[in-house]
Amino acid sequence: MNTNLTKLQPYPFEKLSKLISQIDPNIKRTSVSLAIGEPKHPTPKIIKDTLHDNIDGLSKYPTTRGTDALRNACALWIQNRFQLNEKNLDYKNNVLPVNGTREALFSFAQCVIDPSSKPVVLIPNPFYQIYEGAALLAGAEPVYYDCTVVDGDIPALWDIDVNVWNRCQLLYICTPGNPTGEIAPTSTLKKLIEYSYKHQFVIASDECYSEIYSPNTTPPDGLLHHAQEMGNETFRNCMAFYSLSKRSNAPGLRSGFVAGSNELIEQFFNYRTYHGCAMSLPIQAASVAAWSDESHVESNRQKYMNKFDNVLDILQPELACQKPDAGFYLWPTLPIDEVQFCKLLYAEKNVLTLPGSYLARTVNGYNPGQKRVRLALVAELAECIEAATRIKELLEEL
Repeated sequence: MNTNLTKLQPYPFEKLSKLISQIDPNIKRTSVSLAIGEPKHPTPKIIKDTLHDNIDGLSKYPTTRGTDALRNACALWIQNRFQLNEKNLDYKNNVLPVNGTREALFSFAQCVIDPSSKPVVLIPNPFYQIYEGAALLAGAEPVYYDCTVVDGDIPALWDIDVNVWNRCQLLYICTPGNPTGEIAPTSTLKKLIEYSYKHQFVIASDECYSEIYSPNTTPPDGLLHHAQEMGNETFRNCMAFYSLSKRSNAPGLRSGFVAGSNELIEQFFNYRTYHGCAMSLPIQAASVAAWSDESHVESNRQKYMNKFDNVLDILQPELACQKPDAGFYLWPTLPIDEVQFCKLLYAEKNVLTLPGSYLARTVNGYNPGQKRVRLALVAELAECIEAATRIKELLEEL
């Protein structure tokens, strides 16, 4: 067996299941879950209809590269969304479909890491645990950096020892962040790109929450936008990851794409040829429809903002809680231990949430998830309001 498997830690939801396994929730209250970031809004009709109309495509083997129609739809979307020059980002050279960002974020590390040279993978803290598992199974050492934005920067990055930077082969950044909802500042991303030249590492920018932001505000910029803006027109050392799961309420479609350096795309394509991850033709067709339509995304965005407004009206008088820059999570500070809070909330109010410490690692005695809880506002508005009301009740009783 691969001995690196023994280094993997239990997934956050395994920990949560174990935590609540001995708790009997208050059955006088209906169960409400804010624990898992699985979109609950209906999948748009355009996606379902296109999937149905192309179901005969199951009789054919798909190619790893994907259809021209899909890659062109992805390229057009990212060009328009991030103001990228079509001469810099070409659908034939700079885009590759993937089976959701989770699959791609993991397999990308297996592609770019050279385990023979004591590699380091830099990981934001708190983080999406796939980054850590990908690093460990690629034979690298995960090193965690506090991803808190302070005065327009992520200062913890620049405190990393030069010897760690010299060993770094891959850096993950999540913008907008899971669970924090913070957008990585422009100056930080540009400095990271400069560091990647100096220390020869690749940046993997997880941007799967980029389309959930307040209507009538400036959309979050991404890694490739800033690379182009600073003159890196080949997107050297840069790869960005996008998904239909959150944007289009289609987590079961398992569809996304990566975009960036042609050199990285070609190496990743070569890896994926053996990886056996070609996307089925019906899903490719449905994905073309999804990436080509913005109306359902605008509606989706408005639904999340309505939930934030209503939930924060209830919680803010009792809880240190702010609307995130983007994404659908709240990341409040609690008055008590986060694990104890989640246990009490489940036992007494039948509301399931995720302790913040389950999404982070303790570094130098500090866990950035301590006294934090992640609230995923994925349920319908009425359920989110009900959950917020019960949370407020519990806080008043403490």
